Amino acid sequence: MTKKSFIQGAVILGVAGIIIKIMGAFFRIPLANMIGDEGMGYYQTAYPIYVLFLTLATAGIPIAISKMVSERIAIGNHYEAYQVFRISFILLVSIGICSSAILFFGAEYIVTAIGNPGAKYAMMTIAPALLFVPIMAAYRGYFQGMQNMKPTAVSQVAEQFFRVLTGLILAYVLVRYGRDFAAAGASFGATAGSISGLIAIMIIYYYKRDGLRGDVERTHRVSTEKGSEILASILMIAVPVTIGAAIMPIMNTIDVGIVMRRLQETGWTEGAANGLYGQLTGMAGPLINFPQVLTQAIAMSLVPAIAAAYKQKDMNFLNYNISLGIRSAILVGLPCALGMMTLAEPIMLLLYPLQKASAVSAAPCLFIMAFGVIFLSTVQTLTGVLQGLGRPMIPVINLCVGAVAKIILTYTLTGISSINVKGAAIGTVAAYIVASILNVIAVKKCTGVKLDIALTFLKPVGSAIVMSAAVWSSYRLLFGFFGNTLSTIIAVLIGIFAYCAMLFVTKAFKKEELKFIPKSGKIINFMNKIKR
Repeated sequence: MTKKSFIQGAVILGVAGIIIKIMGAFFRIPLANMIGDEGMGYYQTAYPIYVLFLTLATAGIPIAISKMVSERIAIGNHYEAYQVFRISFILLVSIGICSSAILFFGAEYIVTAIGNPGAKYAMMTIAPALLFVPIMAAYRGYFQGMQNMKPTAVSQVAEQFFRVLTGLILAYVLVRYGRDFAAAGASFGATAGSISGLIAIMIIYYYKRDGLRGDVERTHRVSTEKGSEILASILMIAVPVTIGAAIMPIMNTIDVGIVMRRLQETGWTEGAANGLYGQLTGMAGPLINFPQVLTQAIAMSLVPAIAAAYKQKDMNFLNYNISLGIRSAILVGLPCALGMMTLAEPIMLLLYPLQKASAVSAAPCLFIMAFGVIFLSTVQTLTGVLQGLGRPMIPVINLCVGAVAKIILTYTLTGISSINVKGAAIGTVAAYIVASILNVIAVKKCTGVKLDIALTFLKPVGSAIVMSAAVWSSYRLLFGFFGNTLSTIIAVLIGIFAYCAMLFVTKAFKKEELKFIPKSGKIINFMNKIKR
């Protein structure tokens, strides 16, 4: 198997992720304007619980598939790689049936226990998605193990497109019957999207089946593993990964109860508490997910690349991928964080013009959570590294430590009336800081990797600070002439240009690294001109 850097796969998933988040903005923003913070409170009560169930069902097994398939293809054993896919497929179908049934039939009990019974229908309509997403995840893991990220990207875009289209249409139609029904219509979009994404990736698999079958048949006699041994190996990787991936969704689910009840204990009414929670998770939270999708693409692409290099005992290429992965996460996460911190309130007013009071109130939450993007980026990337190294329990333990800090801070700070829902945002950031520091220590201990401090940290930080200054000054200069909307858009574009220019000036990335990016010839030629 030829050496493959994770960069090309990360770019493909990153581009798909940007498209998905743009479509998600066309979903969340009109949805919030359409159903208000009350409706978003119902939607965001059901959605984190769905994500928790989805995480339990699918988080670990696709990564296990990716890692195990990559290791077997690295030594030329395509038959065992296919066996990994086949066995995990059966497992994921079974899990999907069970999790979907639990969420659908237990919806009323769950929302009553949380203290937000109006979210019942939203939870019931999103439950069927848990049947289809695990099946789709099996195909994605198989292709990712081959370091082919295109099928995953195509299925993700198809899934999001139909989720947005269906969810907005149903929310618009049902809003006249009440905010709870509108939230239910929006939630059903996830079910429609999961069906569409599954169909898309099954079509891709159908057209590639002949080539895959040929590789499998050529190595049929190489197999040495029994089905039970493969299943045990899948579970050994998947269980700790699932536990780790479930920690933050569990914490977010606990947040619903902590925040709602603590706010009411300090004098907020149930409706006001629901509105504040909607501002945190329904208005500010989605913006934090935008840079997260880029760093998640890096992490997903790192797992098979790290696993293959580690299996072949190619330590130089292993350390190269680790260093590049950390640096890529910082190059992406840092400007996103500083940009959102600099323009927190203007961005919120831009996105939610029909909910101005709620937008202004949610801006401090965005400012706090944006700071956490820096550490979330490294948490995700280093978790991918440790999973590829076969050490999935380490990031689980580290995130558990961070989650404990989150619970303590959220409970304490949310109960202070002047801080209120911002306490939950501070708790989340603290969790990422703790987990990030512990993950860095663990990776250095496991691999001995040495990072170039100037290249990895100082140059990106300097570039991001210059960008932030350009964004702030341009917004202040333009606001008096053009108002908030146009000034914010122009300031963001200026920030992007300033950051990219500073990366070239400081030489924050190496020329040879760009060859992994599709159609990067023009960038390389430009760098050569600068050097001359």
